[in-house]
Amino acid sequence: MKTAIIGTLLLAGLAFGQDEKRARVDVENYTIEAQVNPATQTLAARVVMRFVAQEDAINAVTFELNNNLNISKIADDKGNAITGTRNPQDNTVRLAFATPLQKDQAVTVTFTYDGRLTGTEESPIYGIKFAAIQPDHAFLLYPSRWFPVNNYSSDRFSSKISITVPDGFTAVGSGIGSKVGQVFTFESNKPSFPGSIAVAKDAPVRNSTDGITTMLYFRAAEVAQANAYGAATAQMVNHFTGVFGLAPYANLTIVETEDGAPNGYSAPGLIFLNPRAISKEVNSNVLVNQIARQWWETQVSPVNRNHIWLENGMALYSEALWTEKEKGASALEQRMRDAGITALTIENVPLIQASRLEDYSPEYWALTGGKGAAVVQMLRATMGDEKFFKAIKVFLEQKAWQSATTEDFRKACESAMGEELRYFFIQWIESSGAPEFKLEYTIFRTTKGFRVQGKIAQDLDTFRMPVDLHIETEGNPEDKRVEVMGTSSEFSVDTFGKPKKVSIDPANKVLRMSPQTRVEVAIRRGEQFAQVGELAEALKEYQKALDTQRNSSMAHYRVGEVFFLQHSYQSAANEFREAMNGDLQPKWVEVWIHLYLGKIFDISGQRDRAVNEYTQAQRTRDNTQGAQEEAAKYLRTPYKDASREAV
Repeated sequence: MKTAIIGTLLLAGLAFGQDEKRARVDVENYTIEAQVNPATQTLAARVVMRFVAQEDAINAVTFELNNNLNISKIADDKGNAITGTRNPQDNTVRLAFATPLQKDQAVTVTFTYDGRLTGTEESPIYGIKFAAIQPDHAFLLYPSRWFPVNNYSSDRFSSKISITVPDGFTAVGSGIGSKVGQVFTFESNKPSFPGSIAVAKDAPVRNSTDGITTMLYFRAAEVAQANAYGAATAQMVNHFTGVFGLAPYANLTIVETEDGAPNGYSAPGLIFLNPRAISKEVNSNVLVNQIARQWWETQVSPVNRNHIWLENGMALYSEALWTEKEKGASALEQRMRDAGITALTIENVPLIQASRLEDYSPEYWALTGGKGAAVVQMLRATMGDEKFFKAIKVFLEQKAWQSATTEDFRKACESAMGEELRYFFIQWIESSGAPEFKLEYTIFRTTKGFRVQGKIAQDLDTFRMPVDLHIETEGNPEDKRVEVMGTSSEFSVDTFGKPKKVSIDPANKVLRMSPQTRVEVAIRRGEQFAQVGELAEALKEYQKALDTQRNSSMAHYRVGEVFFLQHSYQSAANEFREAMNGDLQPKWVEVWIHLYLGKIFDISGQRDRAVNEYTQAQRTRDNTQGAQEEAAKYLRTPYKDASREAV
């Protein structure tokens, strides 16, 4: 099943939306005894769960458990059987109690089950592999629901997990570890999400850098990159310790998963990386994002999915903070502009309603990650660096090992700021939409120089936001911050030199629309549709961009990509030629235009023309996404369309 991305948010029927209808309980602790058998790719488990009822007269409680696991018994603390009913549509098990549970009543339930998890089964999150047991390795991540889960990503718990593996294998988990024979036990006493496990056959690479030790369980060719990733991990942990405060786990373990798994996943003290995220040059974005989640997930997590922007937004913003450290403020601005474009693809869903969106979907990441990060950047610009970073540290310290709400975060920011910020949170978190500024002004001569008088107009009636003005003059430039309130706000700025140009929000600190932004947003929407295979919808969005800006190389390039995927090679070549004759923005499109044209000529049996295109690709010296390696590869061996040969 493919999910339409834009405008089709009728997702309340999914498991996420159903949580509100379920009886509310709080799972406090798990005691898990499991056997992982790599030879048969099977799991057998006995799970003792202790939970507390949070409302009166509960007749039934629903938990999520992977459909591929077969329950043999569910019992209470006296050994009496409890009736369980499975619903394969949402991977749930409904437990019916003979005697209704009362509020604050503690209940212990034991599940016994087994099953085969090869990684090819349907996942609780469609299309993403969160569990796989292979002959030489295994990983069981919390989102796979390999044990009964309550209130996914929100209900924090402690645990004692014992994993039995065959001789020659090692189990890896969160918390304090111990080993008796081939039984590996991990105890986590602080409530978090410690339910992710890995099994490895090869010994880890141990890297010690800057006082931090990282254990890396990489396989095959990726082992050569282990020390580079260990050193980068230490640098990042040390940097973010200065930004966020002491790390909940300074010494981390990093485990390689396999193709089909998410690029990265973070558990307490553990990071899981897809082999495609383990490259010759450290994939800083993926690694930083997962390291940041040691604070923004493990240490503090959202009270429910409507507040998950705190986690995903701060993780993505941490990528930008690392970029700022490595490459400076201008690189940060570019990262945040890109996040803003992604954020604007979601028009009608406020951040505080993220539970309407499907987990791991493109629109889910666009809202909670892209817009979340953009909001954090705007908050920083509003508060100033000193107060902003103070608020971040205080919030993490105050809410350590707890769930938190947006309101909790707002109060921490207001305390550091010394003034109310409710207007900011109403505009950017509780409301949807973004302004499009229009600037009108007149220049007057005064006895001391010049005066610029004007107004800033935009179409959101409830809008309030401090916005920067930059005035270029014949002398020194003038900067002024204007409090924009409502649909029209006036301003007046005196200058000594004659004003030459007035610009609003020159550093793009405010999430806002403009004609150029609309083009980029349409292209990004098209990319999101293409990501889930909705190529017809993608073409519609690219055409919207071209209707606004006919010479957009990026829009033509993306149309060419779609035609290439559809094997419409002449149409694809036409679009790539149009892209070459356009604005050539961003610059990397040029090298990839040549590469695609080379592939088209190879497919059509025109080897000389293909070689010419690959050679021109090399001459650009642009290696975006490995373009130079791609050109060298097809200069040696002609490109072949594997999908057509398979047919």
